[in-house]
Amino acid sequence: MISAFAPAKINLTLHVTGQRPDGYHLLDSLVVFVDVGDQLVFESATDLTLEINGPMAKGIPDGPGNLILRAARLADPERGAKITLTKSLPAAAGIGGGSSDAAATLKSLSTLWNKPMPVNPERLGADVPVCLRTRTTRMQGIGDILSDAPALPATWLVLVNPGVSVPTPVVFRNLAAKTNGAMPDALPNLHSVPGLADWLGKMRNDLQTPAITQAPVIKDVLTALEGQTDCLMARMSGSGATCWGMFGTQAAADEAARHIQSAHPSWWCVSTAIKSFS
Repeated sequence: MISAFAPAKINLTLHVTGQRPDGYHLLDSLVVFVDVGDQLVFESATDLTLEINGPMAKGIPDGPGNLILRAARLADPERGAKITLTKSLPAAAGIGGGSSDAAATLKSLSTLWNKPMPVNPERLGADVPVCLRTRTTRMQGIGDILSDAPALPATWLVLVNPGVSVPTPVVFRNLAAKTNGAMPDALPNLHSVPGLADWLGKMRNDLQTPAITQAPVIKDVLTALEGQTDCLMARMSGSGATCWGMFGTQAAADEAARHIQSAHPSWWCVSTAIKSFS
């Protein structure tokens, strides 16, 4: 039996820098991982099965289209395994939950089955390669150009999702400009959380405005985060609808999360720390 943790992926920046003739968008993003995520267990079995439980299990498909099962079939179309997913992250939320689950599946089944991982994980989605790294990464191209980013100071985030679905293709279609500026060629070494927040404030998530057009409640989430004492900045992750607020201490983040959850009990809200897992 193998247990695996699939951490949430957070886009601190997300610049859309172009679009290829085949329709794929070119990105430049600073990606981090945090210490909240899904849990998976893999056991040897004759058939391939998936059981889903946990607070966010409702509505998660367990058929062949599930990314975990697709990852297992990409790893080996003939082998079996009993897979149990405890789903704690909201789905389709801009924090790479499904991609992180798929990445954990590829790594775990490689160990369980004692065989190399497939060489083409991007077939499962653009976020899967970065989720295989589970450390602070600059992600460029269509998600296929990955490079290490400078280490970040100890940083705490409050993640908030209002429970709405924002289809990624719709957000991209509503993007006013698709040839926006990239991040600087060399990312700075930042030694304090206020310094990190100040630099990030000069960067962007180009999908935030079109996502708010589709789901105005995202603006309410950002306002709630920005209104918290000691919140240094707030921004949406990915194509939404999850947003994050940045804090310099765990105590400040925990207190902000309590305030927001009390005021908005239907929202998903957690305090977490940026962390590298590899």
